[in-house]
Amino acid sequence: MENCKIMSTPVDSKSKLSADDGDPVSDPTLYRSLAGALQYLTFTRPDIAYDVQQVCLFVHALREPHVTTLKRIIRYVKGTLNYGLHLYPSAPTRLLSYTDADWAGYPDTQRSTSGHCV
Repeated sequence: MENCKIMSTPVDSKSKLSADDGDPVSDPTLYRSLAGALQYLTFTRPDIAYDVQQVCLFVHALREPHVTTLKRIIRYVKGTLNYGLHLYPSAPTRLLSYTDADWAGYPDTQRSTSGHCV
């Protein structure tokens, strides 16, 4: 796909993938490999995360429209190589997290008994 035409969007918004559409693919090995590579790419490319998740739903019952959609995502990525999150090494930082584990279930005040983690 080195010389493929780039796409402005990762998927066609008018079509929906289905497990029954199109002809079955005889050898899904390349598809699975590419889908896995795209899954890895979603760590820094959240713009394709949903679309990659959708094509990964069909790795066990692969059909031609699924391959076409996967290729379209690749064509989109090729045209948007400068997109994404940039991760750089940094000094360790403090992680602060709050959680509402019981959805405001404390009976006396109707407040959460949420946890505070450091």
